[in-house]
Amino acid sequence: MDFSVLLVDDDERIRQALGLALADEGFAVEEAVSGEDALRRLGTDLFDVVLLDLMLPGVDGLQVCRTLRDQGDLPIIIVTARTDTPDVIAGLEAGADDYVTKPLVASELAARIRALLRRRGGPAQNISHRIEDLEIWPDEGVVHRGGEEIRLTRTEFRLLVELAAAGGKIVTREQLLHRVWGYDYYGDTRLLHVHIRRLRTKIEHNADDPVFVLTVRGSGYKIGPPR
Repeated sequence: MDFSVLLVDDDERIRQALGLALADEGFAVEEAVSGEDALRRLGTDLFDVVLLDLMLPGVDGLQVCRTLRDQGDLPIIIVTARTDTPDVIAGLEAGADDYVTKPLVASELAARIRALLRRRGGPAQNISHRIEDLEIWPDEGVVHRGGEEIRLTRTEFRLLVELAAAGGKIVTREQLLHRVWGYDYYGDTRLLHVHIRRLRTKIEHNADDPVFVLTVRGSGYKIGPPR
């Protein structure tokens, strides 16, 4: 078993089917039947990733996601039967790293989990990047602004490092989706847009007027010029 997964879903049939399928893919899978159950388990046990259904009784998936994100950067993949944009965006805004929609294909989900966990840190490189008072240290996994450390999720950090490593060159949306999530999203850029927005709210002095992560209209993003 290489990674441990907490599967949070109130549907017993889904838990059984998906749990067996992921076990066949090499994961150690444990289950939670509600949001309260998930938070209780996560308060005592260690997991590598959480698969979180949005439609849970009581404490719903969005609240669980927000709570976990406030506590740290544990990778979260939301599972939803809702494919409309507001629900997907709500899950990502709550702090999820990725999302999948039902019905699920176990082999695809396993690949998404492994791709996410392989990218816990940035690419190895002994360089730092400085823009005004923002400092990025890829090897250490640390970002400072004004001398104070900024807490980013693994996904947000990876995004920032990929942009910094490009040295001011444009990184296309497709390149970022592939490098950070390891998956071809066939034009679905909602995932990227939400994470860029979350990243800016943390590192920029004014997220509406960014100087660190710049949008290149029609192309992608680039890091601001080093100073």
